[in-house]
Amino acid sequence: MNYSIPAGKKLRIAISGKSGCGNTTVSTMLARRLGVSLINYTFRNLAQDTGLTLAEIIERAKTDDSYDRQVDTRQVELAMEDSCVLGSRLAVWMLEKADLKVFLLADEDVRARRILNREGGNLEEIKAFTAMRDREDSQRYRQLYEIDNNDYSFCQLIIDTACHNPEEIVELILQELHQRGLVETC
Repeated sequence: MNYSIPAGKKLRIAISGKSGCGNTTVSTMLARRLGVSLINYTFRNLAQDTGLTLAEIIERAKTDDSYDRQVDTRQVELAMEDSCVLGSRLAVWMLEKADLKVFLLADEDVRARRILNREGGNLEEIKAFTAMRDREDSQRYRQLYEIDNNDYSFCQLIIDTACHNPEEIVELILQELHQRGLVETC
């Protein structure tokens, strides 16, 4: 089924999830289905823009809040320009004016296997790095913004991505948008 945003309306969808939950994949697919911009400006993008590695950005962000603030400010600025899907770790917290907030989750093993498939490497090392990154992200978000990124209960839609493939997740989101009158069938 095809969906569109009603004429004259703006639609902003915020999608968050920890590394390996499918946030980027689902956000990309949803933006394409709706014909809107995808905003997924993350530490990975900042690393590319600055020529640093992701690990270097994460390490520097431990003592320099400007890295987080650059990413978070830029993604909200971009999201407010037009209809979009904003996919990032903090999208559901930062984009206060989102019409729909979606949180994607999966257990640590599922996430680590997905990261391994995406980036290669050693599964145990990926699990350890991901667990460290989760702890440090949570601590940083609490310190910077007083956000508990383990409390996503306010989101209108919470999806366990281990139970669905990306196409099914996009359909669940589109159905929720349709039920809320935010999109129409065409």
